[in-house]
Amino acid sequence: MPASRPLAAALWMSGSIAGFTAIAVAGRQIGPALDTFEMMLYRSAIGFALVAAFALATGRAGRITADRLGTHALRNAIHFAGQNLWLHALGLIPLAQLFALEFSTPLIVALLAPLALGERLTPRRLAATVLGFAGVLVVARPFAAGGLSAGALVALASALAFALTALVTKRLTRTTDVTCILFWLTLMQTGLALATAGADGRIALPAAALWPWVALLGVAGLAAHVGLTMALSLAPATVVTPIDFLRLPVIAVVGWLAYAEAPDPLVLAGGAVILAANWINLRGEARVPSATA
Repeated sequence: MPASRPLAAALWMSGSIAGFTAIAVAGRQIGPALDTFEMMLYRSAIGFALVAAFALATGRAGRITADRLGTHALRNAIHFAGQNLWLHALGLIPLAQLFALEFSTPLIVALLAPLALGERLTPRRLAATVLGFAGVLVVARPFAAGGLSAGALVALASALAFALTALVTKRLTRTTDVTCILFWLTLMQTGLALATAGADGRIALPAAALWPWVALLGVAGLAAHVGLTMALSLAPATVVTPIDFLRLPVIAVVGWLAYAEAPDPLVLAGGAVILAANWINLRGEARVPSATA
């Protein structure tokens, strides 16, 4: 098995973080006009067009095969459910709380990866994950009075779906080219979105003023998954997913500047804990690159 490359994975994850942040902003702008299935339809269709064009332009079309089609279908169905839940929660709770609750994903991954992937849950990885999740709890306060709202429950359900998606994606990256993974991701989710968005007999078209946001949603969605999939191909899932904690301080600033969702001191404190957890994790993996499964 190739040696883990945690620093390269971290660079790819920085692109994923930027993509997911852009998705949140675009989703907020589009949300009043389109339901989540319609947003997923336009996002996936744009992503499919980009992946297909890239594969043809670079000669990678031959890497797209029907091998492990069942695994692709499982991954994409789970992710489709999780993404729709996430987009729904986007309109119910503040951005920082949504991202914080979503970050229960790395804890779920860390607990399930030894069984699902055979990865070793080293003491350092466990400590970094638990510390990062503690920071998430400081920010989200899900068990405070009124904290575990309907929006919070939806966000937690999406986190479970994303954890399962990450585990299946990691299995695919062991044998399947990234271009192939992204091709089936965008194609299958376009089909799922078309079926669900059109279930009521009509699909809304965005107003002209919203098309730039729709385009951003599609491009950012693809960019986020390219970064995540590449990162998972370079390092264990228990290393990659805690890096995503960095999205929290980033989205807290975006929510503050764009939507007047001013972060309170607990958000800042929790963000500092999350950053510390990522530093511990990356430093440990860089020093011991062979600590992979």
